[in-house]
Amino acid sequence: MTSPTRDSAPTPGPAAGPTPPPGCPAHSGQAPAGGRLESLHGPEFAADPAATYARLREHGTIAPVELAPGVTVSLVTGYRTALDILRSPETYSKDARHWQALSDGTIPLDNPVVPMMMYRPNALCSDGEAHGRLRSAISDTLDRLDIHALRRYVERSADFLIDLFGPKGEADLLKEYAARLPLLVFNQLFGCPPELSDRLVRALSALFEITEDSEQANTLLAETLFELVARKRAEPGPDMTSWLIAHPAQLTDEELVHQIVVLVGAGTQPQQNLICNGLLLLLSDERFAGALTGGTMLIEDALNEMLWKDPPLANFCVHYPRRDVTVDGHRLPKGEPVVISLTAANNDPYLLANRRGNRAHLAWSAGPHTCPAKDPAQVIASVAIEKLLDRLPDLELAVPVEQLEWRPGPFHRALASLPVRFPRTAAKSDEALAEMAAAASAIGAGAVLGTAPAAATPADGENPPQDGPGETASAPEPDTAGPGTAATGTAAEPGAGHEARRRWWTSLAQWWRRG
Repeated sequence: MTSPTRDSAPTPGPAAGPTPPPGCPAHSGQAPAGGRLESLHGPEFAADPAATYARLREHGTIAPVELAPGVTVSLVTGYRTALDILRSPETYSKDARHWQALSDGTIPLDNPVVPMMMYRPNALCSDGEAHGRLRSAISDTLDRLDIHALRRYVERSADFLIDLFGPKGEADLLKEYAARLPLLVFNQLFGCPPELSDRLVRALSALFEITEDSEQANTLLAETLFELVARKRAEPGPDMTSWLIAHPAQLTDEELVHQIVVLVGAGTQPQQNLICNGLLLLLSDERFAGALTGGTMLIEDALNEMLWKDPPLANFCVHYPRRDVTVDGHRLPKGEPVVISLTAANNDPYLLANRRGNRAHLAWSAGPHTCPAKDPAQVIASVAIEKLLDRLPDLELAVPVEQLEWRPGPFHRALASLPVRFPRTAAKSDEALAEMAAAASAIGAGAVLGTAPAAATPADGENPPQDGPGETASAPEPDTAGPGTAATGTAAEPGAGHEARRRWWTSLAQWWRRG
């Protein structure tokens, strides 16, 4: 895990923008000249966020924006300013109970942005000792994953998905690949049966898009995860949910649900965006396409460029000043939300120009809430992209880049679809697909979720581990009716369990083909 003293942040360039004149309304929590706040919700922002960030920079490194109807926040667009705030927990709290407008009812609980910003008893929304305790449960659980076995599981799951759409010669890579692959991994890692994972995905999608159904989606998310925790308390297995339950932190059911919210929330929607945005860069940017075919650039290098340019979480890392503060000439009142624009900060024009190969982007946040799951997240994305390009080397976009649509929402950078075409591959039977996928599931149940001991909780006086908004390993796993439910950490043996997995994957293949 990355501690605050080891963040690989580059030395910023010149000071992040000119000092504003005293009393400048753009730096005092008021609307910019003209009285109209920039909006981060709606199709205009989704279509061209860079234009919005450019206009905001005219007012300095921080500017007021409308995050959702009726919700005004201060958006940080400067890299150095963002890094200072992320590394200053003594000045800025992550606990949304400090949010004055929500506490006094000025912003109603049914506002669509509230479920993404509200307090939850998890590591992302806590400070100090509470953060350290909750973070240790997450970090220790992630430390038990075998990254090499995870890679093999992702490879085989990717093969399964490619064999589903390959014979068609065309696909929507968002719907048929990037969204499904994290789901497969999520179900495997968390021991989540498919009937629950479908509900989770629907709920998380609504939360990220900030729809009128956000409050209902938040309720569905909680109900589904409480059901998952109840199942795993009754029948624990070799999965991350069971490991969290057994952790020495002795999390309550409510705490368990909300730690899983962090992991699942990071591991489904942002993970699919990480895969899709990386693929889009590779398919549309001649620099990367040529380098990849020539063997001079790794997939990880292209992903790093995308994490600088278009991170899957564009605006997040909500903080609440513990007292009135003035930053870069901008007044930040106590208890009013400060949101970090990870995208705008990464693309701060005052950063050093040559950053290829530099890993100091803020896509994984920084400071005490740095994402703990960036390693598995990058493994899943890089393997997904590598496997797809290996299997379908003549893959190309089916429409011009400018015709692609982006989903609205202030938090994510998410394509609505990614249509591609390629030479058709040979079709495989449902039974052949099921055998292959069941074998992948056995890898997941046995090796990825192995019997390696959990990492020790940090000793008193040590820096607590970090967390953040980044992506995490996640995906669908069958239970007794499917893969991944062995009660031990060893690979499944041939027999009844294998047959159950094979039947489940046969049904899955048939269902996805009909869809």
